[in-house]
Amino acid sequence: MSNAMCVGCAGTRQGVCDMTEGERAAEPESATVANRLDGFRRRIDELDEQIVRLVNLRAECAHQIGQLKESIGMETYQPKREEDVLAHVRDVNTGPLGADAIKRVFEKVIDESRRLEKLTSGGK
Repeated sequence: MSNAMCVGCAGTRQGVCDMTEGERAAEPESATVANRLDGFRRRIDELDEQIVRLVNLRAECAHQIGQLKESIGMETYQPKREEDVLAHVRDVNTGPLGADAIKRVFEKVIDESRRLEKLTSGGK
C-alpha cells in the first residue's frame, strides 16, 4: 500500500490509497479507454443522425417517385430498378462491411421505400 492518492481513492480514508501499484497503474489506462469509448459512441450517434437524415431524404424521393408513377398508372414494384440499386451499392462499397451485408441493409431500405410508394399511390 502507498500513501499516494489515485482517482478512485481521493478523499477516502484521508486520501490514503489501498490499491496495489499494479491496480493504480492500470487506473489511468482504464480511464483513457472509457474516454475513448465515449468518443466513439458520440461519433456513432452523430453518424446515426446523418444516416436518419439521409434515409429520410431518400424516402422523400421515393414518395415523389410514387406520385409520378401513380400519375401515369405505373406499377410501384420495378424489379430491374431494384436490381440496379443493389448492384450499385455493392459496387461503391469499400468496406469494412461486406457486399452481402450492404445488400441486406439496402434491401430493407428499398422495402421501406416501396412501402412508402405504395402508400402514396394508393396501394398499386
